[in-house]
Order: sequence, then structure tokens, then C-alpha cells
Amino acid sequence: MTQQIEKNYEEAKKLYEQHGIDVEQALKRLEQIKISMHCWQGDDVRGFLNRDQELTGGISVTGSYPGAARTAAELRADLEKAFSLIPGKHKVNLHAIYADTDERVELDRLEPRHFQSWVDWAKAQGLGLDFNPTCFSHEKSKDGFTLSHPDPEIRRFWIDHCKASRKIGAYFGEQLGQTCVTNVWIPDGFKDIPVDRMSPRQRLKDSLDEIFAEELDPKVHLDAVESKLFGLGSEAYVVGSHEFYMGYGIRNNKLICLDAGHFHPTETISGKLSSLALFASGILLHVSRPMRWDSDHVVILDDELMDIGRELVRNDLLGKTHIGLDFFDASINRVAAWVIGTRNTIKSLLRAMLEPVETLKKAELEGDYTTRLALMEEFKSYPFGAVWDYYCAKMGVPVREQWLEEVKAYEKAVLLKRG
Repeated sequence: MTQQIEKNYEEAKKLYEQHGIDVEQALKRLEQIKISMHCWQGDDVRGFLNRDQELTGGISVTGSYPGAARTAAELRADLEKAFSLIPGKHKVNLHAIYADTDERVELDRLEPRHFQSWVDWAKAQGLGLDFNPTCFSHEKSKDGFTLSHPDPEIRRFWIDHCKASRKIGAYFGEQLGQTCVTNVWIPDGFKDIPVDRMSPRQRLKDSLDEIFAEELDPKVHLDAVESKLFGLGSEAYVVGSHEFYMGYGIRNNKLICLDAGHFHPTETISGKLSSLALFASGILLHVSRPMRWDSDHVVILDDELMDIGRELVRNDLLGKTHIGLDFFDASINRVAAWVIGTRNTIKSLLRAMLEPVETLKKAELEGDYTTRLALMEEFKSYPFGAVWDYYCAKMGVPVREQWLEEVKAYEKAVLLKRG
């Protein structure tokens, strides 16, 4: 760490301390937060079980930047490089199609042993693992329905897949000593206006009831359910709507997943957190950046990301919120995308921790909206960057854009050689 970084940090700390903000305590708190970094950014959501299968479920990845991971070993190497440039110890979020096995196995027959290499790697790296059943890009999902399918045999396949996924997630939690969140998302819906909106939702509810019938130890495993407003091919009606999963999650004590791209284009998830937190047992976030629709752009430090961080910090929700990322961009270096998005998510939390929350709440309660607005605006130009630089240096990762040099070198030495 350079003397200049330390000097800038000490000066910044003095300014924040004038408002009663304990910067060192904020950094200790930040160090404990784990971001679940999604593996599918590294290979464009292809996975390793059915790599030749066309992407379905309204999922589309654009771009052809060289260097996408072709094997689990390559994907893990890319993840290691990304984590070496991100402060803190975090988690990796896996989809079922990322099983690392030479065995030809169907989704409904997956077992923990098919992911043993991931567990061994995570142990060695000091990382946690989260999990997702893959209810898309499969022969049995090509008509756009899975857990709500009218055909009981197809529905059975997906129920069994989700059951198997929960057991895999529980194994992750047991082996790694970190709670695994297994999140269920399905693409089910109609392209045009349906006549019967109720029956598919009844079938989905029945399927979920069966999937979650076996109680799992919450110390090692938690279930989450994820909604969506619309998707490609399901523009008119989505079975698993926000209202459906909010009701199901609250009634059945499941985490409710809010994906930043799964709502109306002018709707944000930051404003939903305080309401949901009053009733839900917990929240899962999929932090993304929608543009026009659920396009999953790389997360930038925009107003919505900052507001998500503020809501989590101001309302003391970090203890009941699991933060994951969900974006994919094949038009830029994939490792850089991970680094940019994850560092920005951490930055949003740190910036929120460096605001005079109690002073602002007091002013608001007293009706002093002048002070509230003045301080909120002035703190936008406080020297947050000096604290962030210090934190990165302290955690042994590159300061500011220095990380880009390492990514470029890795691209030249590794990624471009993949063809």
C-alpha cells in the first residue's frame, strides 16, 4: 500500500468521523458480506451437460468476444482470476448444467457426485456455492412450460430435477460450511393472451409443494423462488409472476428472489425491499442491469444499484438478504464483466455505509427536509473513492483501474489461445 493511499484514507476518515461515521467498522462489516458471483457469465450460459442445445426460456446472449470457457476447468480458472481482482471472500452461483462429469446424465438424475470437483475447488479457494435447477435449454422445455406443464410426465421430470437440485445444494452447504441458496426459476408462460390463467398456476403450486416437501436443515440450505414479468416467448403471461411467488414464499417460508431485470422497464426493486422484508423470511437479490427489457447488462454504479445498497444498509437488511449477480455479456471480456459488476456491487454497499444514516433519519422524523436533502446531496461528493482505494489495497487486490492490466494480460496469455 502506498503512502498516498494511506494519507488519502486518513483524510477521508476524518471527514466522515465528523458525522459520527466509523469508517473502520464499516470496512470490517463490508469484509463479511459475500456476493454470489454467477458462473454463467464465463461461458454465455452454455454449461457442460448439453452444450449443443439452443438457448431457450427467453435467454439470449449477444456478442462473440473470444475466450469463453469450454470446460469446467477453464471456467474455474477464469473465476479464480476474477476473484483475485475483487476484494473479499465470496461465493459462486452454479446452474445444474454446469455439472463436471464425463457421465451422460439427465437433469432429473443429477447427484452431488457430479459436482464434486466444484466442491473440492471451492474448499481450496475458501468460497461458498449456491445452486439453481436449470429449467430451460432442454428438449422437455422447448414448448415454454416446465413445472406448470399440462403433461404430468413432463411435469414429473422437472419436479424430480428440482428435488435433485435441492439435495445437491444441501451437500454444498454441508461440505463447505456455508449456507447454500438453491433458487427456482422457470420460463413458463404464453406468447399471446391465455384463456386460463389459473390452472397453470395451480399446477405450479402443486409442483412446488412436492419439491419442497422434504425439510432440509436451514443452516446448510435455503430455498428461493424467483418471479418474472415477461420474457421472449412469454410476453402475455408468465405463470410464476411476482404476486404468485410473493404469496408462495411468504406462506411457505421461502426466500423471495427479486431480479432487477424481471419487472416493468420503469419499475425498480430497491423500493420493494423494505416492504418485502417486513413479511418474508428472507430475500435473494439477482443484481442485474436491464436495458429496455430483461437484457442483463453488466452492473454499473448507477442510481438503482446505489439505491439497492442504501435500502439494504439503512434498513439493516444485510443479515436477511443474499446478494447474487445475474448478467451476461459476450461483447466484452467476460472476466472483466465479472470484475466490473462485482466491484460495483460492493462499492454500492460501502457508499451506503458511509452515509450519516442516523442523522438523516432524525432530520426526516423531525420534518427537517432541508437538512435531509442538503446532506444527501453533499455526501455524494464526499471522498468515498479514497476509502475504496484503501479497502482494495488492504485486501490485496488492485486499486482503481489497475485490475484491467491483469485482465488484459490474462486475455493474451490464456483466453485468446482458446480459439
